[in-house]
Amino acid sequence: MVEIRRVVGPAAQRPEPGRAAAQRPAVPGLVWYAAYGSNMHAERLNVYLRGGRPAGGARSCPGARDRRPPRRSLPVLLPGVLYFASLSLMWTGGSGFYDPAADGEVPARAYLLTAEQFGDIAQQEMRRAPLEDLDLSPVLATGREQLGTGRYETLVHPGDLDGRPVLTFTASWSLAEAVLNAPSAAYLRNLASGLAEAHGWGPGRAADYLSSRPGAAGHWSADAVRRALGGAGPAG
Repeated sequence: MVEIRRVVGPAAQRPEPGRAAAQRPAVPGLVWYAAYGSNMHAERLNVYLRGGRPAGGARSCPGARDRRPPRRSLPVLLPGVLYFASLSLMWTGGSGFYDPAADGEVPARAYLLTAEQFGDIAQQEMRRAPLEDLDLSPVLATGREQLGTGRYETLVHPGDLDGRPVLTFTASWSLAEAVLNAPSAAYLRNLASGLAEAHGWGPGRAADYLSSRPGAAGHWSADAVRRALGGAGPAG
């Protein structure tokens, strides 16, 4: 079972509208990668940078070309909705996806990385070898770029933070088009632990949130999620 360890840190920030393409460098030096799923865990994120196999993982990651750790990390709230769909080969049950156009907010963790590091992480999530830089200019200009039809092959730019672009990746389909699928208990524990590490949420608050997400709602009650997390915990 993943330990739900609360970390008290800075208050979550919301990205601001992105600067126009003409006002930003063609190739930004540093970007924020907003992780809303299992990569909210710093140690799991570092596997994509250093290489290796994450705990409980079914496959090894080659790692990034630049293996340095993130320069900073902080909690953020992205506009949109987290939902569960498709089938996770690692966790079984539904995977977590992000629809930036849906009404709501998504707690996430932003890591300050080089543009090259973000591209290498994204390519590993896309099951591609990180051999060359991703061209980020289209997503920075339009806010969204579909690189393929795979589950994490669409880049999203939901705004800027401290003058630097916030980037993440999700599926090509929207929440309305998704084939929803309930997540497994193991995946819920992983997400709850990430929310504790990134936002300081206790099991009660995490259970209320996760059980209400599309794909989980109607299959998981808040009480059932709380039990899956190891019993009743603090509500905060």
